[in-house]
Amino acid sequence: MSDNIQPYIEGVLEGNRRIIAKTITLMESSLSTHRRLSHRILEQLLPYSGKGVRLGITGVPGVGKSTFIESFGLNLVESGHRVAVLAVDPSSTRSGGSVMADKTRMEKLSMHPGAYIRPSPSGGALGGVARKTRETMLICEAAGFDVIIVETVGVGQSEITVASMVDFFLVLMLAGAGDELQGIKKGVVEIADAIAINKADEDNIQKALQAKKAYEYALHLLKPANSLWSPPVLTCSAKEKTGIQEIWETVLNHRKQLMDAGELDLKRKKQALSWMWSLLEEGLKERFYKSPEVKKRLLTVSRKVEQGITTPTIAAEELLSCLE
Repeated sequence: MSDNIQPYIEGVLEGNRRIIAKTITLMESSLSTHRRLSHRILEQLLPYSGKGVRLGITGVPGVGKSTFIESFGLNLVESGHRVAVLAVDPSSTRSGGSVMADKTRMEKLSMHPGAYIRPSPSGGALGGVARKTRETMLICEAAGFDVIIVETVGVGQSEITVASMVDFFLVLMLAGAGDELQGIKKGVVEIADAIAINKADEDNIQKALQAKKAYEYALHLLKPANSLWSPPVLTCSAKEKTGIQEIWETVLNHRKQLMDAGELDLKRKKQALSWMWSLLEEGLKERFYKSPEVKKRLLTVSRKVEQGITTPTIAAEELLSCLE
C-alpha cells in the first residue's frame, strides 16, 4: 500500500463516498502499517472536524429505534442537513452486530444522497469499537456531515461510552410496557439530555402521556448532570412522524445553551482528554500481555496464586516488575 495520504485527505474533504469508506476501513484495520497511515490521515483531517452536532441515541428493546432514526434522519436531510449514522456495538463477535439489519430497515435514509450509514465492526472489546466510532465521527465531520448520530446497539456500558463522545444523549422509551419507572435505568437516565417516548400514536397516545408524567417525576428526583439543563420528557411517533421536529429543536436549544455558556467547547475538551487516557490504558494493557517476560512468567505466577503459595497482590507486583 502506498504511503501517499493525499488522495485520502482530498477524497474525504470532497465528500467522495468511496474514499470516505476506504479511509474508515483503513482506520479500522488492526495492521500496524494501516494504523500508522490512518493516524497521519486523521491528523491532517482534524482541523476540518468538530463542526457537527454529535447526537447519541439509545433505546429499550422494541422501542423502534431504527424507525425513529430513519424518520429523524429524513427530517434532517430533507431540510438540507447531511447526516451520518454510526453505531457502537460490542455485543456481536460474529456478524458485526445488528446495524447491518438496521441499514436495510433504514432503506429510505440509506439511499438518500445526504445520508451515510456506517456499521461499527465487532470485536468483543468496547474500547476498540468506541475508538473506531470516535475516529469515524471525525472523518464524517471532515467530509461535511453536520449531524452525526451515534447509535448504541449493545446495552449497559455501551450507553455510557456513547454519552462520553457526543454533545446530546437521547434515550428512547416505550409507554404501556409495564411499570414505567421500572423501565428506567438510573445510570442511563442520569446521563440523558432528554427522554422521548416513542410510539405515541393511535390507541397509545393516552398511555404515552401517562408515561411522560411518570418519567418527569422520576427525573425530578434526580440531580441534573448539568446545572444549565434540565432534561425534558417528550413524546413522538416515528411511524406518523409526529414530535420529530420538536426533538431536533430540543437538541438545538441544548446546544445553544451550552455554547452561550462556553460549556460545549469545555465538554469536548474533557471528552478528548478522557479518550486519550482510555486509549493509553488500553495500549498499556495490550503491551503488558505482549511482553515476552510477562508471557514467560504468567502461567507460573497464576498457578502460585491458585495453589495459595502467594497472594494476588505479590503476584501482580511480580508481573508488573517485568516491565521495569
